[in-house]
Amino acid sequence: MNEINLKDKVAVVTGGAQGFGLSIVQRFLVSGAKVIILDKDKEFLDNLNLEGDVLKIETDVTSFDSVENATNKSIEKYGKIDILVNNAGIAGPSYKTWEYPINDWQQVIDIDLTGVFYCCKSIVPKMISKNYGRIVNIASIAGKEGNPNAMPYSAAKAGVIALTKSLGKELADKDIAVNCVTPAAAKTRIFDQISQEHIDYMLSKIPRNRFVKVEELASLVAWMVSDENSFTTGAVFDLSGGRATY
Repeated sequence: MNEINLKDKVAVVTGGAQGFGLSIVQRFLVSGAKVIILDKDKEFLDNLNLEGDVLKIETDVTSFDSVENATNKSIEKYGKIDILVNNAGIAGPSYKTWEYPINDWQQVIDIDLTGVFYCCKSIVPKMISKNYGRIVNIASIAGKEGNPNAMPYSAAKAGVIALTKSLGKELADKDIAVNCVTPAAAKTRIFDQISQEHIDYMLSKIPRNRFVKVEELASLVAWMVSDENSFTTGAVFDLSGGRATY
């Protein structure tokens, strides 16, 4: 593991109690950061046993009031937020677009896209006040290419890419970098939400012939939120195992 220096940095990670998010949290702690974990799943939060300076806050990213409450608690404890990783997300069930249940569409959009907006809206002003920040939004290769039978997820992740580019331009005159990652799928609990047919489809599209490891994503994100990433902003970092064509 290469050493990334995040000492004295305060990081917020949404959906940080499991999957990609937990791996990112663990990498940040090893790198010396203080980490605030925002997650809706109280059971997973309560069962986390991590070494380091950690604040766990039960948070629903689809509620701006819930996000604001978490932001205020974080500032009260640490006085600042240097890093934001918008990771919370769901896949949603697998249906053709014209058969997709409206309630499931709305839930995916609310969590995967609106939740990113809410967190940025709440935390970016805190970064502006310090003229420092690193934001990483976890998008998906589906946001670039559009996976069949996963229209809301693909649309939401495409929205995350566009949001990243817009916000990056808005903050380009400050020492605040806003970037996103488009990983291939990983074997996490999100697989429980989708069909085996869809899982097989995703694997068939990856030239490396395997799913990404959560540690591989965490490694990339750790550099993206470091001081060393001082120039790149509004960018999309690919982690699709060779699937992406752009």
